[in-house]
Amino acid sequence: MKSYQPHPHFLDNKTILVTGAGQGIGKTLAKTYAHYGAQVILLGKTVQHLEQVYDEICEQDKKKPLILPFDLNTRDFKAYQSIADVIASELKQLNGLVHNASLLGQLGPMSQYQPTLWDAVMQVNVTAQFFLTKALIALLRAQKNSAIIFTSSGVTRDQGRAHWGAYCISKVATESLAKVMSDEEKDISTLRINTINPGATRTAMRAQAYPAENPNTLSSPEEIMPLYLYLMSQDSQHITGQYFNAQD
Repeated sequence: MKSYQPHPHFLDNKTILVTGAGQGIGKTLAKTYAHYGAQVILLGKTVQHLEQVYDEICEQDKKKPLILPFDLNTRDFKAYQSIADVIASELKQLNGLVHNASLLGQLGPMSQYQPTLWDAVMQVNVTAQFFLTKALIALLRAQKNSAIIFTSSGVTRDQGRAHWGAYCISKVATESLAKVMSDEEKDISTLRINTINPGATRTAMRAQAYPAENPNTLSSPEEIMPLYLYLMSQDSQHITGQYFNAQD
């Protein structure tokens, strides 16, 4: 997938929502999808960051994004349904959803984990993704060959990595959520649902988790975009329920 190169306008007439779109991989995703013609919806909790991404996309002379300021720590499902209502009213369609936003939480032994932080990590990394998918699924089903991408992590490959706490557990849950929903959609829609592990990438979260690491040894967000493009393309229309490593 590293060498995947789609047609320059393959996302024309497509609408894609990216969570955590204000910085890191989410920012690069939004700009990349916009570059290929998509109408991008920027969802994040920091308006200033979203506005910067908005300006950068507009500078590319691409379709103006829709900014949706939203905190995924919100517990009321009605707030997620309001997102679907806004998209249906203003854009009329949704072809793709990327669950990129995540909360790292606390690194350390489970016996010392803060309960309030556990609750926040599970809310942002699992429950909010379920709520948002549930709210948007009717819009996604209405479009032929729409796609959802969930984000996991390499820490799940060790069957539970010590000291990664709620983050590791939430990512195992994320993978299961994607597989269950993919299996349910197979016979009722053309919606495909897959999971990506971005791998060691030069982001603020990576720096938080590995403060002594040299960021120049890591892949940039731009380098892992081919897989995200592939899973939004017609070339992957029969692929669902799969787990991918972006750097393989």
